[in-house]
Amino acid sequence: MLEVLGKTSIDFMGLRKYSFAISGVFVLVGLLALVHIWLGKANLGIDFAGGTAVQLKFEQPISIEQARQALIRNGLPDVELQEFTADNKLLVRVKATTTIEEKVAEKVLEVFKKDFAGNPFAVDSSYEIGPTIGQRLQKDALIAISISMLGIILYVAARFEFRFGIAAAIATFHDVFAVLGVFYLLDKEITLLIVTALLTLAGYSLTDTVVVFDRIRENLKVRHRDPLETVINNAVNQVLSRTVVVSMTVVLVLIPLTLAGGEVLHDFSLALLLGVLVGTYSSVFVASPLLILWKGTPGKLLRRH
Repeated sequence: MLEVLGKTSIDFMGLRKYSFAISGVFVLVGLLALVHIWLGKANLGIDFAGGTAVQLKFEQPISIEQARQALIRNGLPDVELQEFTADNKLLVRVKATTTIEEKVAEKVLEVFKKDFAGNPFAVDSSYEIGPTIGQRLQKDALIAISISMLGIILYVAARFEFRFGIAAAIATFHDVFAVLGVFYLLDKEITLLIVTALLTLAGYSLTDTVVVFDRIRENLKVRHRDPLETVINNAVNQVLSRTVVVSMTVVLVLIPLTLAGGEVLHDFSLALLLGVLVGTYSSVFVASPLLILWKGTPGKLLRRH
């Protein structure tokens, strides 16, 4: 097998002050984004902000870019379009912030009847998401993320020991807040699909962290007299090549999806791409150093898996 990094002896624990400072900035921006999302001041999709969704079935294929330009020309700039090419269907989602006198669904139909008169269509479905439902979805999304964090603590605590579970949960929170903060700074739209990406990257980050923790536990069995900092440093260096190879494999898949996956997949794949990079960083520079801050007996281990 190709050895990417070879044997390394990097003092990761000696860099923890710098990594904690960088991570602190990530988390603060993420918390700011969370507050703005909760107050409705962020760029929220219609899942959270409310709006109207209309699905149309055309007789002939329709260009999604032409449809978007037609809607913008007619006073509907805040639209999300998703096409289903196999059935010539188009899903039009309009934010509630759009200010027009007519009902949004009726306005959408008028635009397509006028600008695409030569391509008849039928309405498959039409529904509205009110602000109350949007607020409920925001609350449910936060509950889902909180439950996943609690599950991480319980799982890792049962597999290793409690301080490992706390460290893994903090690292996972760090990853979620970091990606959320970047999306907020880029003014990306926050939708349920992005929440799905955040939960997915939480699982990926946990898997990567558990691999590092496994090696730390194995080293503690045979080197329990060594300082904990030395044991963790050796463990991280031993799995560093594996961590980088796995992460780069995932990155090589996500880059084409981000660049050429289309508008529907772009933000989702971008969130995963950022999450993989941040998750790899946190496994080495956040989760592992946190074990040093939690004082305890280095040789103390709980049951094996």
